[in-house]
Amino acid sequence: MAKIVMIGAGSVHFNRNFITDVLLNPGLRDNTLSLVDINPERLDVMASFGRKAAEQNGFNTRIEATTNRLEALEGANYVINTIRVGGLPPSQNDRNILAKYGLDPDDTMGPGGVFHGLRQIPAELDICRDMEKLCPDAWFMNVTNPQDMISWAMNDYTHVKNVGLCPDPQLDAVRLARSAGVPFDGVSYSVAGINHLSWYLEFKRNGEDLYPRLREKFKGDVFSLSDPDWTIQTYDHHIGENLVAIELFKRFGVFPNGSGGHISQYLPYFKRRPELTEKFKLKESESVFDHNVKRDKGQDEELRQQLRSNYKFPITAEYRWAITPANIIYSMETGTPRRMNCNVKNTGLITNLLNGCSVQVPCLVDKEGIHPCYVGELPPQCAALIQSNINVQGLAVKGIVEKNKNKIFQAILLDPLTSAMLSIDEIEKMTGELFQSNKEYLKGFK
Repeated sequence: MAKIVMIGAGSVHFNRNFITDVLLNPGLRDNTLSLVDINPERLDVMASFGRKAAEQNGFNTRIEATTNRLEALEGANYVINTIRVGGLPPSQNDRNILAKYGLDPDDTMGPGGVFHGLRQIPAELDICRDMEKLCPDAWFMNVTNPQDMISWAMNDYTHVKNVGLCPDPQLDAVRLARSAGVPFDGVSYSVAGINHLSWYLEFKRNGEDLYPRLREKFKGDVFSLSDPDWTIQTYDHHIGENLVAIELFKRFGVFPNGSGGHISQYLPYFKRRPELTEKFKLKESESVFDHNVKRDKGQDEELRQQLRSNYKFPITAEYRWAITPANIIYSMETGTPRRMNCNVKNTGLITNLLNGCSVQVPCLVDKEGIHPCYVGELPPQCAALIQSNINVQGLAVKGIVEKNKNKIFQAILLDPLTSAMLSIDEIEKMTGELFQSNKEYLKGFK
């Protein structure tokens, strides 16, 4: 029987779905779920849900709950991280500052991503150090942003087996199949790059190359289409964000993976002027942030009401964010081989990206663990776009771990979108305000 530890378990959006996916899978439901959160009230809600759902369906899943992380990590086999250090207030403070400078913030790249990493990385390295003592053979699975910076820090500064997980490759593959006019059944693909900016190097169905269909689909004026096939609204990804991906495909010849809302903040082309934001129908980050806060609050209240009633929790098959770690654990526990896209250390896997950075590549998963696949060279134009972001990530990780404010400032200077919009003096002033706003997380910084 495996012990699966969920750190940050009070978050309803991810953890309710993960618990459901564990109960849904006969190969996982007899294991132990150990829930950890610093908020005992939210922790109790999630534990009550897990126990009630298991009991209602006659499953033997053991649900533990504790605010003591060390207690939970003892003897763990898998550790899933969903923490958000400081909760929502520091992210909102970052957004307010960046908005003054005309920047639409993100939690994966740019100044917003760097400062989100400044809060996240030290806390996650602390978890890894605890794991080195209490469960050295366990796998750490990170599902929080900034994915690449966190993975890079873990690979360079801990000995813990770790993997970064994001469902975007499969979500976008489903939409690409719709665009190509084929069922998703029988589709195969190869995706490689970095998180939220990787590329479909191959996209086939039953051996047929689907790229000619996609070129035909998008050869005209995409902006005049009233109902593109990429209008499926999944996890708050909307039509405008897909226009960014289509534009990159038309210009660079390869389809990118990752929602356009993320991609547009990795590159200097789409959010530097209001008319471009409008042209590509990109939602302002503030509206998305408000929507997500409202969504999370609604899901939390809904769950509490269900627990107070005699609600029967359904255990039904549905693709969720949480299915990625659930599938990996299932393959490791049962030996059932599976191919997935994961964020891992670049050990020569992508030869024209920096060795040692974090990359998203196909991986084979089985009872022996996660085995990254060799990719070789990316198309040079794709590698060049990615490398500009890797430069930011690498310097930011060094600055965060070494507690060096100047390196963090230099990382933001290198950010493609920020440097396209602001002068050096403006970036310095903005970074100073971000440091001041995050002063409680700067102990020991120089």
